[in-house]
Amino acid sequence: MDEIRIPNDATYAPFSLTDIIATAPLASRLLLGATLPGRVLSAAALGVYAGSAVQDWIVRRDMRWIDFSKEFGCDIKTLDEMPESARRDEVERLAARLDDGFTAERIPRAELAVSVNEHLTEYMAGITGQRVYTSSEVRDFTLAKLIFPFAMGVCDVVSGDVALFRDTGIFEPHVICHEFVHRKGYWKELHAQALSYMALMSSGDPVLIQSALAERLHRQLKVIAGEDHQAYHDLVDSLSMRSELKDEMHSLRPDAGVYESSVSVVMKRLYDERLKLTGQNGLSDYDLGFTNFLWTFSKSPRARQEARHAAF
Repeated sequence: MDEIRIPNDATYAPFSLTDIIATAPLASRLLLGATLPGRVLSAAALGVYAGSAVQDWIVRRDMRWIDFSKEFGCDIKTLDEMPESARRDEVERLAARLDDGFTAERIPRAELAVSVNEHLTEYMAGITGQRVYTSSEVRDFTLAKLIFPFAMGVCDVVSGDVALFRDTGIFEPHVICHEFVHRKGYWKELHAQALSYMALMSSGDPVLIQSALAERLHRQLKVIAGEDHQAYHDLVDSLSMRSELKDEMHSLRPDAGVYESSVSVVMKRLYDERLKLTGQNGLSDYDLGFTNFLWTFSKSPRARQEARHAAF
């Protein structure tokens, strides 16, 4: 099988290069009383960042990209709306599947990232006939955490740098896989959601499969509850599912502090607009779009891939 390797050199730096570029002059001023050392450090980080990005871009020119319309019979702008009755039925079946197959096993993050990356690479290769190897590095912090307090993780699509902001429990394999899809060059959120789900479900690993199912259930609950915070928690409590799983679902929508609430409202609105300007449907692609994609794909007569990829 054809293989390419995207270097992702920026992901191996001890600190986020974008953080250094942004903060080095200010830190130098505060610590040394002069901005020149910080500017020199910032310029050096920018050079490494740009060089890494160029290398990755050159290699990606040889990638075989997945055509979602051809492979799955649908894409971002051609999705059918999943009926609410079907959503509620799926919620019950997902809860039962998760409860029956529950595992408390946790895999250390570094080891988990390698495993997730391998399964994602193989799943995508099964569609394109090409293995695209990328870094498995994951950071614990970048300044993006302060800008997007509502996010669980983030990927700099230019450098491929990935960071997870907190322990995401059983959702961690999906969060990592979602960001790794971006690292491989797919920057649209619906594509990252869909490829992550299907790669984890095809892995054969109970921990990864549990994460994919939990993400699908979480997104269905969000669509049904909408912006009603309490309705979401009431739906979780109504499920016939063990307490460990309910606790994980509840943890995704905690009561935010004043700072997080105010920042999230503004940044979510801006991020939603940014997604729309880049040909996406907005933040809804994370949940409404994702669940509609699986629904449309599972019923499409035009899809090249088997409908079982959308099943559970």
